[in-house]
Amino acid sequence: MIIYLGDKFVPREQAVVSVFDHGLLYGDGVFEGIRAYHGRVFKLEEHIDRLYDSARTIAMVIPVTKEEMQEIVLETLRRNDLRDAYIRLVVTRGVGDLGLDPRKCPKPFIFCIAATITLYPDELYQNGLSVITVSTRRNIPTACIPRVKSLNYLNNIYAKIEANLAGVPEAIMLNAEGYVAEATGDNIFIVKKGVLITPPSHVGILEGVTRNAVMELARQKGITVEEKVINLFDVYNADECFMTGTAAEVIPTVRVDGRLIADGKPGPMTIELMEVFHELTKIDGPIIFPAEAVACGCGCSKK
Repeated sequence: MIIYLGDKFVPREQAVVSVFDHGLLYGDGVFEGIRAYHGRVFKLEEHIDRLYDSARTIAMVIPVTKEEMQEIVLETLRRNDLRDAYIRLVVTRGVGDLGLDPRKCPKPFIFCIAATITLYPDELYQNGLSVITVSTRRNIPTACIPRVKSLNYLNNIYAKIEANLAGVPEAIMLNAEGYVAEATGDNIFIVKKGVLITPPSHVGILEGVTRNAVMELARQKGITVEEKVINLFDVYNADECFMTGTAAEVIPTVRVDGRLIADGKPGPMTIELMEVFHELTKIDGPIIFPAEAVACGCGCSKK
């Protein structure tokens, strides 16, 4: 495995970060999880835009341009000869002293990892997830802005621990007012009377790139999409439920807090959106190995 580290590519065993890096000491930094499919990096521009928006929000200036950052991602994949992969792109505050002050960190530090990932087994995509609602509440936007994809994920980890103890793969988090926010690593959707509904950003969610892609795909299919505040009553009585995320993609949710969602099987809209999402991954995003697309002649980026 070859990893981009700072300003060079190094083998995995040489990919080390200083113990004085504020990303390690304080979770001070931002990141993106990105997917490559079929020789393309899915929604790379959107991921890079969100990375820079997150950095701006925490008053951090990333020391390379967006175009240079995209090339870092693509070259990391090339160095590892990967066409289907999960990419973790991280920008920390950088090396500083043992105090909190970010001004003591003169330069942010960038690293990029590309590897394979399988979040859920195939049978869960076929049969659906069983999840619970956890007691851990989502960070309130006035304390730690959920729309910033920061290195401080302890809020989500608290919830994940509850899910682990309950023996379920994912969990729903409510906000401080008791409304549905999101899962530990995914966004949540419900379907009611043919309308696709998902919580809006102001309830305390990270606006997922996959979430936004699925909403756009639904609209293209003529499905009404609403960003709307929902509670557990709405989830329990939904016609369908599913979750979305970069690693999870689109996955049905069929049981919540022991209650079956409708008939307890993945619903038709969920299945349709899973299918069109997978089709989109074949054509969206920059090609990793441009010469292969030329060799193929069809633009699919595979020989």
